[in-house]
Amino acid sequence: MSRLSIVWLAPWLLLCWLSLVALAQSPPPAEGLPGSISGTVFDQSGAVAVGAKVQLKREDQSLSQEAVSGDKGEFYFANVPAGPFWLAISGDGFASQEFSGVLAPGEPHVMPSIVLAVATVVTQVDVGLTQAEIAEEQIKEQEKQRVFGFIPNFYVTYAKDAVPLTPRQKFKLAWKSTTDPFTFAAVGVLAGIQQGTNDFKGYGQGMEGYGKRYGASYADVVSNTFIGSALLPSLLKQDPRYFYKGTGTTRSRFFYALANAVISKGDNKRWQPNYSGILGSLAAGGISYLYYPPSDRHGAALLYQNTLIRVSGSAVAGVFQEFVVRKLTPHLPDQPNQP
Repeated sequence: MSRLSIVWLAPWLLLCWLSLVALAQSPPPAEGLPGSISGTVFDQSGAVAVGAKVQLKREDQSLSQEAVSGDKGEFYFANVPAGPFWLAISGDGFASQEFSGVLAPGEPHVMPSIVLAVATVVTQVDVGLTQAEIAEEQIKEQEKQRVFGFIPNFYVTYAKDAVPLTPRQKFKLAWKSTTDPFTFAAVGVLAGIQQGTNDFKGYGQGMEGYGKRYGASYADVVSNTFIGSALLPSLLKQDPRYFYKGTGTTRSRFFYALANAVISKGDNKRWQPNYSGILGSLAAGGISYLYYPPSDRHGAALLYQNTLIRVSGSAVAGVFQEFVVRKLTPHLPDQPNQP
């Protein structure tokens, strides 16, 4: 190449070099520039909200940022990529709020004044039933239990974990049982049978004899029920009801039913000797001497004999409760321990 050519090309080469240097030092396109987001948080009184939590969210959750408003309620996010964004602002005692917007490339975006509303206080009151109230509901279910739909069966509970009764509820159940129409009818039938077989001869015959037998039989029911199922269970803290088992082998259920004549659940839900039932039978038998004819009072031996009969009868009744009565009692509440 000649000297003249080099001289001619040099200015052009210098111009190209300067252009490349200028391009290298020029800023990137505007569309790639990050921007910033700032704002101020106030409460409803117009005072700045210090310590409010401000969360910046974007479509790419990995780019989420958090800030806390400063002493003047201000917050600031730098180097925020352009595009849609969401702000979530929350503070103690204030309702959370969300705002959205679109950040332009390189834009210093200033949010309008953000005013936090006071959060609505929701007070939740947990109204739970007391043990006595639960027991009352269970008694209401028991009072619906009638064999064949009309024979009262109040002293058995099918609840898996029946709540102990209060003394008031024990007396209420005794009153309900002794004043049931079927009780009056059953006592009338029993008095009629006694009249026919001439039991308690000292009462005589005729309407007067029947009335005395009726009164004595009903007095037996009342004294035995109130003493053995209300008074003593309240004093000794025992439950007078039969607790239906309904599960296990036939053998285990059979012996469980027999044992319930001499054992009972305490109000502490533990099994213990049935002092209430046994002593109640003795007490009721002793009281009956006050109105039985003198010719039918045969001393302590008869008293113990009658008590043993009552206990045996209770054992037989338990077997019927466990295997028969439930099947003959309609409209029982469904219980998980029923077969």
